[in-house]
Amino acid sequence: MIPFNVPPFVGDEIRYIQDAVNDRKICGDGKYTKKCNAWLEEKLNVSKALLTTSCTHATEMAVMLSDIGQGDEVILPSYTFVSTADAAVLRGAVPVFVDVRPDTMNMDETLIEDAITDKTKAIICVHYAGVSCEMDTIMDIAARHGLTVIEDAAQAIGSTYKGRACGTIGEYGCLSFHETKNISMGEGGALLIRDADNLERAEIIREKGTNRSRFYRGEIDKYTWIDAGSSYLPSELNAAYLFAQFQAFDEIENSRMEAWNRYYGNLEELEKEGFLKRPVVPDGCVHNAHMFYVKVKDITERDNLISYLKEGKINTVFHYIPLHSSPAGIRYGRFSGEDKHTTLESERLLRLPMFYGITKEEVDQTCEAIREFFLTEGKPV
Repeated sequence: MIPFNVPPFVGDEIRYIQDAVNDRKICGDGKYTKKCNAWLEEKLNVSKALLTTSCTHATEMAVMLSDIGQGDEVILPSYTFVSTADAAVLRGAVPVFVDVRPDTMNMDETLIEDAITDKTKAIICVHYAGVSCEMDTIMDIAARHGLTVIEDAAQAIGSTYKGRACGTIGEYGCLSFHETKNISMGEGGALLIRDADNLERAEIIREKGTNRSRFYRGEIDKYTWIDAGSSYLPSELNAAYLFAQFQAFDEIENSRMEAWNRYYGNLEELEKEGFLKRPVVPDGCVHNAHMFYVKVKDITERDNLISYLKEGKINTVFHYIPLHSSPAGIRYGRFSGEDKHTTLESERLLRLPMFYGITKEEVDQTCEAIREFFLTEGKPV
């Protein structure tokens, strides 16, 4: 069986975890958490990075820091993981869903302005598949309307937009280190803070609403409850695992990019023959090979292809069910404008096996099986 995903492992994780255990400091914000924060700040050229227990929690923190509350509205794509919307819903805000661009599956930046009302507080843009949204337009809209921009960069570590790292352009950026991501700590994430002025409150929210971070730095002689917050610090054991992968970041990235490029080249003829569509990466965007997907004719053909590949011991998956059509999406949010592309394009999309260490033979086998399917069962898109 060719798996859809294999959590990355580079070899030094156990050694670093043992070192963290030997330090007798495993509860968080120890040596390895600080190393990871510093690595992110240098690599991404961002004012401050704070490791968190998940990208979900990083997004919750960003929404809290943006003072989003009861009755406010937040604009975001419907084609995203539930955490993007949950962060707003948990604060009593209304998710306002906007249609996607069919080329990148990112939120259509030309539709954002029509979704703005006097209740709108923020835009949460999602860099799908590690391909950046059109950030110049989004930042311009936000500036003219006084809105906060939060980047859901869960899939986009290492991706850039016009030379700037995804997650560092808006006020806040949120990264994921879940086991399905390019770089993993099992469960984990990070909050990226563009403006240093927002750091102190972020530390307070992350430390259960206390100023304990300042206490540990020796800036105050005792700490106390300052603001609403929660426990968003990951264990040092998770941070040690993550730091080993940061040390091998280029190796992991190169492995994935080689596989992505091989998929792209192998499937070129099938696209020319009209059987499928390959991913689109706009000018100015540098992606991180987070995923490789294809789009086929419709949901029936997609499901048939998944079944065909499974019979050949190749594990592929479809992706999100659009949030606006889910029970919670109907209850808590609303769709702005027409769902012209979100549902139809999501039903065509199929994700292929992609992970650090996937072999050329596994990529070729997957592509050959896709070709066999179309030669026997498929029809041009």
